[in-house]
Amino acid sequence: MKLKNKTIYITGAASGIGKSIAESCAEAGANVAIADLNIQEAQKVASELMKKTQKEHLAFQVDVTKEVEVNRSIDETVKKFGRLDILISNAGIQTIAPVHELELAQWQKMLSIHLDGAFLTTKACLKYMYPARSGKIIYVGSVHSKLASKLKAPYVTAKHGLIGLNKVVAQEAAQYNVSSHVICPGFVKTPLVEKQIPEQAKELNMSEEDVIKKIMLKDTVDGEFTSLKDLADCAVFLAGFDGLALTGQSFIVSHGWYME
Repeated sequence: MKLKNKTIYITGAASGIGKSIAESCAEAGANVAIADLNIQEAQKVASELMKKTQKEHLAFQVDVTKEVEVNRSIDETVKKFGRLDILISNAGIQTIAPVHELELAQWQKMLSIHLDGAFLTTKACLKYMYPARSGKIIYVGSVHSKLASKLKAPYVTAKHGLIGLNKVVAQEAAQYNVSSHVICPGFVKTPLVEKQIPEQAKELNMSEEDVIKKIMLKDTVDGEFTSLKDLADCAVFLAGFDGLALTGQSFIVSHGWYME
């Protein structure tokens, strides 16, 4: 297994996409550090992974916008496992509102979690990856890293920003044999997306069924949500891919919604 004994630090890993990636990475042999605001759920995931893999995994309560918390948890991860090989920056939230009704605090919170969180975790991980001359940074973006949708201005802006950060990190880190990638999921039926369905139905004055069929999945080739397995498989592939041939790229996992 290419991830055997590799150490992977994953944010937002107590549920949804992050949890699925953590499970797949652990099954592929990695040591996993689960960072999340919800420490009870993070500890629960770590315990479940230990039972499945017979290996110890870590759980941290981390607000990714707080540099002290990010640095502490990453330092403790390296202290425990002796290395840090892969960062998966996944933590994120969603706000549904038209621009003219958005509050500045909503805008700033969204950008801080997605972009400040990605920056702070990247900086803290590169401190260990550069001397080791090895490592991978993987950001979880979105199809909204490529295009826009109504009612999602701060989310779309933040996800577009990850594309730019990824490209800069790929260029700067290459001399240290560190690669950088963005995974761009389509709609995945996580609690975050399920919460959006009634919100969008209300804002757009349409049924929840129409939100799914006419908004979320209308441009897919098969009318299907992206699955957690789809994303976990992509993350494991990128985490185990050797060399810099793919660095700086974005990988759209969306059942054909948006093609490049």
